[in-house]
Amino acid sequence: MSNTTTVQSVDRAIAILEILARDGATRVTDLAVELEVHKSTAFRLLAALEQGGLVEQSGDRGRYRLGFGVVRLAGAATAQLDLSRESRPVCLRLAEEIGETVNIAVPQDGDAVNITQVRGPAAISGHNWVGQRTPSHATSSGKVLLAFGALRLPAELKRYTPHTITSAAALRLDEIRERGWAAAVEELEVGLNAVAAPIMGGDGSVVAAVSASGPSYRLTKERLAEVGEVVADGAREISQRIGYYR
Repeated sequence: MSNTTTVQSVDRAIAILEILARDGATRVTDLAVELEVHKSTAFRLLAALEQGGLVEQSGDRGRYRLGFGVVRLAGAATAQLDLSRESRPVCLRLAEEIGETVNIAVPQDGDAVNITQVRGPAAISGHNWVGQRTPSHATSSGKVLLAFGALRLPAELKRYTPHTITSAAALRLDEIRERGWAAAVEELEVGLNAVAAPIMGGDGSVVAAVSASGPSYRLTKERLAEVGEVVADGAREISQRIGYYR
């Protein structure tokens, strides 16, 4: 299948979802007419969407409606939007207090993915981590998500710098759980240090991590414990804002 054909199929699949959202249960023939495609093409697209749980056949023969997979995706998107919105005031305060960049990361497909970022007054310039996937074992957020069970440790721990920890035992995940925060010292990038703490959802499970990161000459190893406690306090406040109560 060519790239053009693939893109066209994706466009048509999206159009089907929009039609079903607008009209409710719809016959295949009506979908084919609106899409200006053969009925067999509409069937093929519906079959792919049905396999993913995004559409399902209704009680009326030959009609399709949106499936519960759409609800699942919408719920995940809403949860991330709520997390970004509710965490922002805390992130702004942390960035001002610590003087470094503050990020919120969530677990996704084995990595930590940053969904929001606030730069501190000292961080005039720096990397934009929003949307970036970062390895779990080489970042403070990733270590937190590993320690509290939101991510699983990968089979291979890739080395990114001479300081990257490549041994599961050396990550000391039990110590991270005990003290409530994790640190990464030049493990993803030389010259970059970070600390992170877990954010709890309403059911008590860890859903994200909040981190503070900065250059190693400013966010020194000697400051990590102090900053870790500040970040942990912020993480507890964010947890409460999204519905967690101990």
